[in-house]
Amino acid sequence: MIRPRRSLLFMPGSNARALEKARLLHADGLILDIEDSVAPDAKATARAQIAKAVADKGFGKREILIRINSLDSPWWSEDIAMAGQARPDGILVPKVSSVADLTAIADRLAEIGADDSIKVWIMIETARGVLRAEELAAASQDPRTRLAGFVFGPNDISRETGIRMLPGRAAMLPMLTHCVLAARSYGITILDGPYGGIGNIEGLAHECAQARDLGFDGKTLIHPGQIEACNAAFTPPAEDVDYARKVIAAFAQPDNAARGAIQLDGRMVERLHAEMAEKTIALADAIAAMGH
Repeated sequence: MIRPRRSLLFMPGSNARALEKARLLHADGLILDIEDSVAPDAKATARAQIAKAVADKGFGKREILIRINSLDSPWWSEDIAMAGQARPDGILVPKVSSVADLTAIADRLAEIGADDSIKVWIMIETARGVLRAEELAAASQDPRTRLAGFVFGPNDISRETGIRMLPGRAAMLPMLTHCVLAARSYGITILDGPYGGIGNIEGLAHECAQARDLGFDGKTLIHPGQIEACNAAFTPPAEDVDYARKVIAAFAQPDNAARGAIQLDGRMVERLHAEMAEKTIALADAIAAMGH
């Protein structure tokens, strides 16, 4: 079943008020954070508050990920132990650059007896991570890794490489496309990184549309005010859904059952278009089921 992932909002685990507010936001998912948005002396507080928030439930149909600290930090092992006990939908690990990192994560999850339902997501935000995106995606074929998706991290890539974050992201397009191709090659989800201009809704809408057109499944966000524009960009337009249903209905006609291509509204439509139509309808139905 398709799960909408148009908008996944980062929420600082150290901010109890933000965690409570998150229950009412119309994001498809929440990333409860113990990493960048949490100061070193607040890590323990964030860990405890996230554990309680997840245990209390109340997030409805929203997907819940916990972003732990990176494997080169002193906190990640304890973070995973908490997450394994809290049982979110997934654990998001920053700065993953090698299959060895995935193995270390898998070993720790096995060590704590984490439930198989908890998936692993990784942030592609280092030069090595981008270069090894295909190798990392391929590791998803090993069930032990639990790998479900990528989150592209442009800010850390920019910091490490010196590639500038400019409107339109022309300098980053090769990396964005490379990571999308890697994810698609092995059937995992890929989300775009956050847009930094909190008050620039026009810029956000443009970047969301770019991410959609590049093939991303959705986008991570850093402010609740960004949710509406993001959801709008990644929601199939009503006319697209209507046409998709028309394509499916046309191929369902007895006369077309054995045909690989048909004419519809003056256009040639192939079976691959029917497959694309099914995905569009499934996504639209899943979004409707979210109730927001």
